[in-house]
Amino acid sequence: MQQVPALKIDGITIGQSLAIIEYLEETRPTPRLLPQDPKRRAQVRVISDVIASGIQPLQNLSVLKQVGQENQLTWAQKVIHSGFNALEQILRSTAGKYCVGDEVSMADLCLVPQVANAERFKVDLTPYPTISRINKTLLALEAFQVSHPCRQPDTPPELRA
Repeated sequence: MQQVPALKIDGITIGQSLAIIEYLEETRPTPRLLPQDPKRRAQVRVISDVIASGIQPLQNLSVLKQVGQENQLTWAQKVIHSGFNALEQILRSTAGKYCVGDEVSMADLCLVPQVANAERFKVDLTPYPTISRINKTLLALEAFQVSHPCRQPDTPPELRA
C-alpha cells in the first residue's frame, strides 16, 4: 500500500503497526506489550484497534487528499473527536497508570501517536481527561520521548520538536 510504518527485521518486511507490534511481542517478549490475562489482553486489543482501525486511517494523508484542502482540518477534527469520545469511555473502565492497568502495552504505543495527531490538527483535548493523563504519563518515559512522531527523521520541519 506504500504506507508507513514498515519494519525490516529478521529477513522480512512487516507492514502495519499492529502486525509489527505483535511480531515484536512474539519474538522479543521483554518487555511484554500484551498482558498475560486474556481479559486484559482483549482490552488492549480493543483499544489498539479503535485507534489503529477506527480513528487513525480516517485522517491519513490519502484520505485528507480526498476530502480536499479546504475541508481537511474540519474532517480530521471530526474523526478524532468521534474516536476520542469512544476511547475516553473505554479508558475510564480500563485505565490505571496506562491504558490498561499499570503496565505499558500495545494500546499505549497506539495512543501516543494518535494524541500527537490530535494536537497537530488542533483538537481540544479538554473533554478527554483520561486520554490526556495517560499520554502525559507515557511522555515522561524515555522510550516514548525518543520515539515520538515529532522526533522522527522524516518528520516535516514544521512538526519537529
